[in-house]
Amino acid sequence: MNAYVWVKSLHLLFVMGWVAAAFYLPRILINLVEAGADVAVRDRLVLMGRRLVRFGHVMFGIAVLLGMVLWMHFGIAGGWMHVKLVLVALLFAHFIVGGRWVRRAASGAALPSTRALRWFNEVPVFGLLAIIVLVIGKPF
Repeated sequence: MNAYVWVKSLHLLFVMGWVAAAFYLPRILINLVEAGADVAVRDRLVLMGRRLVRFGHVMFGIAVLLGMVLWMHFGIAGGWMHVKLVLVALLFAHFIVGGRWVRRAASGAALPSTRALRWFNEVPVFGLLAIIVLVIGKPF
């Protein structure tokens, strides 16, 4: 196999790792709100959230580096790429907001309602769907 296949395969692996973290972090936040005053459960969920945020940042960083190799070295380009990168940046901002909420929960601050967090939980699904359509279809 050539280098392109390896770089693209590794890029997809790390993207999948980051997306898993982006999908699960809002769920941890929902569980934190639903845990109420149960200190042991809250402490465990905060620990899980912190570890997940760290994992997500590592996965995102490696995915970006491999994506830059694909973009610069192998010449993957087009208007769709710019839209994809904007959507990726928005999803990363969403992930950062979730990480900040985990830190707020660790300090005892209030989180948004479970209803708001459930909506927050759905955002990455639609963002990822748009990215997938752009990458597969390359519409422009």
